Amino acid sequence: MALIKNNVVFFTSLLILVTLLGVTVGGTVHKVGDTKGWTMAGVDYEDWASSKTFQVGDSLVFAYNKDFHDVTEVTHNDFELCESSKPLKRYKTGSDSISLTKPGLQHFICGVPGHCNIGQKLLIHVLPASLGPVAAPVPGPVRSQSPSPANAPQSQHQIAPSPLQSSASKSASWIGFSLLALILAF
Repeated sequence: MALIKNNVVFFTSLLILVTLLGVTVGGTVHKVGDTKGWTMAGVDYEDWASSKTFQVGDSLVFAYNKDFHDVTEVTHNDFELCESSKPLKRYKTGSDSISLTKPGLQHFICGVPGHCNIGQKLLIHVLPASLGPVAAPVPGPVRSQSPSPANAPQSQHQIAPSPLQSSASKSASWIGFSLLALILAF
């Protein structure tokens, strides 16, 4: 009888642990521009990105009218110049989900002529995947390394500091690790 009780406790604890770890490890889906989506007007994408923390495993969802916009992933230099003729990737479905698979800077613009120049562009800093409640390092300003044309305005993009992990996520992590300790005690 004691063996059955121990097995029930073990498997119940294991089920709870797996559920909680799924909550803390799963990636976040970021809808670019929130309710306004990917558009030319009404969204400051630099401001939008500064309020988010992007990590490997997260994804971006670009929602837009495919008859008027696209999503073009470009190099840093092409981002600065709003140049879309040599894309790294181009998306045109109107509802594109892009997985963030590596840490570092990622640059997105609308490839329709003129749209990037009036602000339809997004620069994000993707952090490595995190398993614990650790504050992310605060990167310094990012500047283009290539020389700019003499008449082009100098541009500097600040990457905002990443906020600390939410208290709900901290609690879930703490509960998950406590349950793991409980399971290992049996």
